[in-house]
Amino acid sequence: METADIPVHKNQEKWSVALSSVLAASALTLLKMIVGLITGSLGILAEAAHSGLDLVAGLMTLFAVRFSDRPADHTHHYGHGKVENLSALFETLLLLGTCAWILYEAVHRLVTHEIHIDVNVWAFLVMGISIVIDLSRSRALYRVAHRFKSQALEADALHFRTDIWSSSVVILGLVCVVIARKIPNLSFFYHADAIAAIGVVLIVLYISGKLAIRTVQALLDVAPTGLQRKIIDEVEALPGIRNCHDVRIRYSGAQPFVDVHVFVDGDQTLSEAHYLTEQVEQAIQKLIPRADVLVHPEPDPKKD
Repeated sequence: METADIPVHKNQEKWSVALSSVLAASALTLLKMIVGLITGSLGILAEAAHSGLDLVAGLMTLFAVRFSDRPADHTHHYGHGKVENLSALFETLLLLGTCAWILYEAVHRLVTHEIHIDVNVWAFLVMGISIVIDLSRSRALYRVAHRFKSQALEADALHFRTDIWSSSVVILGLVCVVIARKIPNLSFFYHADAIAAIGVVLIVLYISGKLAIRTVQALLDVAPTGLQRKIIDEVEALPGIRNCHDVRIRYSGAQPFVDVHVFVDGDQTLSEAHYLTEQVEQAIQKLIPRADVLVHPEPDPKKD
């Protein structure tokens, strides 16, 4: 049984890492927007928009991790963990909306050839700083997300990791623009910035698609593949358990809930049946740590 101070410590650690991510996203959004407007780089402006969405997503995550750790009450019998799943879904929708805008602007530049980019040391510096901050935040978020099995924090970490890849693509685009200035025969390299922006879109779409599938599955209570079979095998291996069936698994945020029915000897005492249900709970919790297990013992119909 967890002590009373552990949930408080857990909530504080999740809140702290989420808050630091909001501050990091705020600084990166402002920095990229200023440099993007100065240089006219669509790649950097796309990154500014991306970081802006990270800021919004971070704020939602900040709310989600605070709200999701509230205990169950008379209207939320399974707790408030689904708030984390909803937060991750909203983050995905925001990313998709940004992708549409970036893609439109990139195609517009490629078609109209309206390219006015002032590549300077600040452009490379801001993207380099961005990569360093994104790497630091993604590692911190993944560490806490893995420790507490928080989908909201994992989604936030995914945003920062996506920024690392997309920032690298933007730097490549800026380098190509510099090359085009030095070598006139390679003037088509001027389009590299817009192409880099499209690269950002493709990366974000791929990550968003994976995140969307996972969050929808969580909201629809899709059970992990193969876990039901593992539970049945583990429970039926216990002495006194003659059959395990009607196994149901659902997650509310990071909290797993398992509901199982078992056939037992109907002639045994209530105390003996209760002891068996405790053995079943322990067996399931070895497979799924911290699972909230509900066991329904039934008299074995074959004995009758």
